Amino acid sequence: MQNILEFPQVLRLIEDRSAAFRAAIASSPDLDVQVPTCPDWTLRELAQHLGDGRRRQAAIVAAGPGAEPPAKTDPKGAPTAPRDREALDAWLAESTELMLGALREAGPDRGCWTWWGRSQAPETSGTVARHQIQEIAVHTYDVQLVRGAAQPLPTDVAVEGVDEFLTTVAATSVPWPFKPATIDLHATEGRSWRLTLDADGVRCDGLAAGAEPGDMTIRGAASELVLYFYERAPFEGLETTGDTEPMDQLAGWDPNE
Repeated sequence: MQNILEFPQVLRLIEDRSAAFRAAIASSPDLDVQVPTCPDWTLRELAQHLGDGRRRQAAIVAAGPGAEPPAKTDPKGAPTAPRDREALDAWLAESTELMLGALREAGPDRGCWTWWGRSQAPETSGTVARHQIQEIAVHTYDVQLVRGAAQPLPTDVAVEGVDEFLTTVAATSVPWPFKPATIDLHATEGRSWRLTLDADGVRCDGLAAGAEPGDMTIRGAASELVLYFYERAPFEGLETTGDTEPMDQLAGWDPNE
């Protein structure tokens, strides 16, 4: 499958979601409250995680192709997110810009280490950029949820997110250990995908209009689909038809075990 968005569009969405995250953090009255969707973290710790993660991704992209990721910085020497609100905002902005600078320098096709080597997604900086949109977007939702002001993911982010998750996270060349099946997913925004689960693994393809339905069909807004994928929304909130067992099996299956 071809990417939905071009590389410059992906970088702009990273900037947009990063700005939304910073705005949500800046408007939160208390950064020491727990995040229900990330129960091990407070808002401040979530901000630290997001900043650290973007700096780490900058180093991975800058290192280029490799069988292993570059060594992590000693945590004692790693920068700590400032407690001052203004300084924290600047630190988060700098973290994003470090990653964006590395991505711009590398371009979309340069190889780099990723954790999804057996997926359908290529191990390139362009694919890393696609995944970064979703990490930042979902954590922005987390912060908004704490404030009681959670918003659906923007349409372009969410539609891209469905495609990115299915090809990067769900897809694998590890043989499917259960009965072969097909799962069709339809976003109400007009995009559709088919997951094929069989002895060759799990593969995502586009679904042509008028195709015979798969063993199971899932329909919902793209934002609802992405939030379900990342365990932020219940499966029951989506419209389903057919046999739900393949999706239950897929949700509980770890191909790396």
